[in-house]
Amino acid sequence: MKKEKVRERIIRVASDLFYRQGYNSTGINQIIAEADIAIGSLYNHFSSKNDLLQAYLVKEELSWFEGFENSTSKISNPREKLLGLIDYRKKLQQTSKFAGCHFIKIVSEIGEGNPSVSAFAKQHKEKQKEMIRTLVNEYAVQVQKIDSDLIAENIFLLIEGAVVTSTINRQNDAFDQVKKIVQGLLP
Repeated sequence: MKKEKVRERIIRVASDLFYRQGYNSTGINQIIAEADIAIGSLYNHFSSKNDLLQAYLVKEELSWFEGFENSTSKISNPREKLLGLIDYRKKLQQTSKFAGCHFIKIVSEIGEGNPSVSAFAKQHKEKQKEMIRTLVNEYAVQVQKIDSDLIAENIFLLIEGAVVTSTINRQNDAFDQVKKIVQGLLP
């Protein structure tokens, strides 16, 4: 096994803490202790806690899209890939024990107090929506006569709603319902 680099260990530990207990409830000293590093090591890699937060968000975005790609890489049909996206989001909720979306959590905690963080989260959601739109457009070529933009927007909103609902209810029934609705939207 490859030895984890200090920078990656700091990001991994901070990411886990930010997600589990919240950004505001996580102190630099806790990150240093749990990463088992010297304070100088942290500041060699990150100029501030906010800098570390940005690295966390970048890591989570890369991980999200990589995970989706890995979970649907064998699917070529765009309709099936969209249904695979619902399964992927459902799996993320299960593996996080219904802790919710990293990006929704950080925005709800920080609000507009950190414009670069809220802009990054908004851009991440736009990338997700654009990915859905691309898949719907690929599907539309096959079936014609569908409003791709409206359907993509609806699928995005349904999935986001299922994430929030499953986080609150601590179960994944909402994803099964969303999957049925999407199957109806994509004849």
